[in-house]
Amino acid sequence: MSTYEISIRPFGVHAILMEWPQRVEEAILDDILQFTWFLEEVGLKGANWEIVPAYNSVTLIHRERPIVFEEFAKKLRDWYGRPATTRSGKRWLWRLPVCYDPEFAIDLPEVADRSGKTEDEIVRLHTSYTYTLYCIGFLPGFMYLGGLPKELEIPRKPQPRSKVAKGAVGLAGKQTGIYPQESPGGWNIIGRCPVPMFDPKKEEPCFISVGDKVQFYAIERAEYDLHKIEAEVGIYKPEKSEWDA
Repeated sequence: MSTYEISIRPFGVHAILMEWPQRVEEAILDDILQFTWFLEEVGLKGANWEIVPAYNSVTLIHRERPIVFEEFAKKLRDWYGRPATTRSGKRWLWRLPVCYDPEFAIDLPEVADRSGKTEDEIVRLHTSYTYTLYCIGFLPGFMYLGGLPKELEIPRKPQPRSKVAKGAVGLAGKQTGIYPQESPGGWNIIGRCPVPMFDPKKEEPCFISVGDKVQFYAIERAEYDLHKIEAEVGIYKPEKSEWDA
């Protein structure tokens, strides 16, 4: 590996933070995921670690004991300096339905007006691109999806709403995402997804992982209502295919 200059620092008594260059680039994310896969399958396999990759970092958390920083940091640098001996795990392309009905797309007129496009053109743009999941945070299951076309880049709302609906699909800066639960929020809402993004009762509460791809497709209101019912009774299965990176 050893593709980038990295920094390693303590992140509390039980955690350590590895940081890559502070740029949002898929090549950096690929390098992080490659090293994460090595840690999971070789370096830390079978150990009681939680490994959390994100945009430019990997956080390593030991669930039971404090970390001896200097000793473990040296081991991490040695591992990162080795030639890659493992392939990264499977990455998936998920197709998620979004209803852009006016009831749900409360900021779509403003987004269209600011971009100089029609609302239909905004929907076509949003559904024409494939996005990369760089980070899960803010709320459990909230996906920060990069790769937004420049025409859809729009600042966060200056005054956040006190309540954004579960499933709301929003735009902010260079990213798009789905609110996994009702919460305050300042993203520009252009639709709603009927697929639950987070279920604490499942072994994997968030079924989409950092590094996966997401593509949205438009559905009518009746189909949204159907998928929502299917999701509530546990029979809806999101579409996925293996992503050939």
